[in-house]
Amino acid sequence: MNTFLKIAWRNLWRNWRRTLIALAAVALGLLLMVFMDAMISGSRDAIYGNLIKLLGGNIQVHAEGYRQKARRIPLTPVPNPEEVIAVALAQPEVINASGRIVTGGFANSPAASLPVSISGIEPEKEGPVGLVAQHIAQGRYLTSADQDVVLVGKALADRLKVGLGDRISLVGRAAHEQMRTRTMTIIGIYDVGSPELEKGRVYISLGEAQALYDMEGQVTEIAIALRSVGSEEQVVERLQAALPGREVASWKELNPDLLMTYSVGEQIIDVFALVVLLIAGIGILNLMMMAVFERTREIGLLGAMGLKGRHILGLFVLEGALIGVVGAVAGCALGAAVTLLVSINGIDLSTTNSAGDVMALLGTRLYPTLTMAALLRRALTVIVIAALAALYPAWQAAHREPAEALHYV
Repeated sequence: MNTFLKIAWRNLWRNWRRTLIALAAVALGLLLMVFMDAMISGSRDAIYGNLIKLLGGNIQVHAEGYRQKARRIPLTPVPNPEEVIAVALAQPEVINASGRIVTGGFANSPAASLPVSISGIEPEKEGPVGLVAQHIAQGRYLTSADQDVVLVGKALADRLKVGLGDRISLVGRAAHEQMRTRTMTIIGIYDVGSPELEKGRVYISLGEAQALYDMEGQVTEIAIALRSVGSEEQVVERLQAALPGREVASWKELNPDLLMTYSVGEQIIDVFALVVLLIAGIGILNLMMMAVFERTREIGLLGAMGLKGRHILGLFVLEGALIGVVGAVAGCALGAAVTLLVSINGIDLSTTNSAGDVMALLGTRLYPTLTMAALLRRALTVIVIAALAALYPAWQAAHREPAEALHYV
């Protein structure tokens, strides 16, 4: 095998100009793929990270049986919430855990009545890790001591035709299915750039929610924030084992529609990668075809000397694989270097963050992200495609008749 490797490497550089062109095609294709992969991954992490902050954390803990009634947003208290929070904060991936009361209801003004999700939160805990506190357009964020005040989204305020300091009526379902109404003053208006998200969510202090919905000292869910998107499964497993009698679920389980979008994004990345790498594979196919035609007499001589067809086939496939290996190393190095340079300062999106809901969730600066696993996966794909691209020319070379090949001009 070592001898075949040496021969394949030597043959690779016999026409070094053409080999360099093929290597450049592979390396540049992989460079583009690695950088685009990092850009899309960074975009995805930013979008889903911000959505998760709005939806109530990477992981949520509820009372047993919650998911069967999740569409009704049941006000079922979580047993011993202090224990849940302590166990959650003991996990190294967790940066915050706080209690919430979430119920459905309506926001009413003289101009309109709109369905909303009413969240009673612990402002001091959720503020530093949440998205709403960072996007207060008017007024201020909530505090735990606030009473009779509500934080609303800009889109909701516009549709209700109210502003800062105006009063609206919140109608929500209490623990025993009774509807509770309270008129509250708008203390703040948040603007995350997404009207769809802003118009459906209002926030009050947890203490206010507990008093309003007869849940003194209780919460209906524990919202858990992690350092990054993607480590939810391991944390869920550990929490489920440590917290019997509660339901622990990640955002993927609680928001299947969002998970579907997440999966589609992954598939789009893979399809794009395949197209780019197939284009590079065509270049390798052309290179190996030319090599077979140029070395026809050499192939005949190898056959006449007793080299079997499978050995000749293996030699040409090895040459194609070596092009893939060298191109993959160069492409990964270039792609990683470009990604690292761009990720230092990120890409400024401040001029595009009003272009729609998705752009708004990206934030003002995009940071490409690249993992070693993704890099190795792309490199391995390049090597396999390069070897497959060399397979047909290698098969042709292996099936040349030695006598005919020796007389080839």
